[in-house]
Amino acid sequence: MNEQIMNRALGAYLGFACGDALGATVEFMSPKQIQKRYGVHTEMIGGGWLGLEPGQVTDDTQMSLALGQAIVDHHGWNLRAVADNFLAWLESDPPDVGNTCRRGILRYRDEGLLMGLPREDDAGNGACMRNLPVVLATLNRPDDFEAWSLEQSRITHHNPLSDAATLALGRMTILLIRGEGLEACQRESERLVDQYSEFAYQPYLGKASGYIVDTVQTVLHHFFNTDSFESCLIATVNQGGDADTTGALAGMLAGAKYGLEQIPERWLGRLDGVVVEEIQRQTEKLVLVM
Repeated sequence: MNEQIMNRALGAYLGFACGDALGATVEFMSPKQIQKRYGVHTEMIGGGWLGLEPGQVTDDTQMSLALGQAIVDHHGWNLRAVADNFLAWLESDPPDVGNTCRRGILRYRDEGLLMGLPREDDAGNGACMRNLPVVLATLNRPDDFEAWSLEQSRITHHNPLSDAATLALGRMTILLIRGEGLEACQRESERLVDQYSEFAYQPYLGKASGYIVDTVQTVLHHFFNTDSFESCLIATVNQGGDADTTGALAGMLAGAKYGLEQIPERWLGRLDGVVVEEIQRQTEKLVLVM
């Protein structure tokens, strides 16, 4: 495995977790509330509505790790193992669970269904937020990226907007990890907007909710209008709203673009050490899935 690819893959996964832990502090706050309380929120201090420890991650990273572990354990794809890991995670009493994720996992527990019927109200960001392990595991098998992404998504979210965003942000991350740069990413974002005009993010309307359209607009606006990992994450999470998820997804893209060494040590050093070790271990194995 190319050392630069491994560096950017690890940058994406650790960047994702950093964005989750940084953004969780200001989740559900408005930009004005953040400004009044913190000025500019730049430090991994925990707290927030969940009362987290500094560096503690939320469901975004936890579900990603559950998905990644299923792939690692089976040296490839096993959808039922993914669903089983999601169920085990839900039953571990996590600090937060999205409503659509909870509904889909309980449907699997109670009915054994690995996919729900399409629903208009499945257009949240919970499937998109956890797809990074699929991105890493299909770097060497690109023909499987779309199928694996949609299968894991539809355990909980079955909606065309959710599907399109999961695939687009995943493809952008793949391009960045391969070193193909911003122009290729912008073409991918243009394809998404051409497919579903709802995702247009210029001009940016400032909405950062858990609705997948708001989430993607926030992430892409700040990713394309900043020039470092740190500035991307700070700008994104200070938009408030679903800041742990927008922060995580912005961290995924920025980590893949700028690489591991661009993630501030003050954030990496504060991040939950068990999570850091798990991400390092998973990344090394996921990128070698053949």
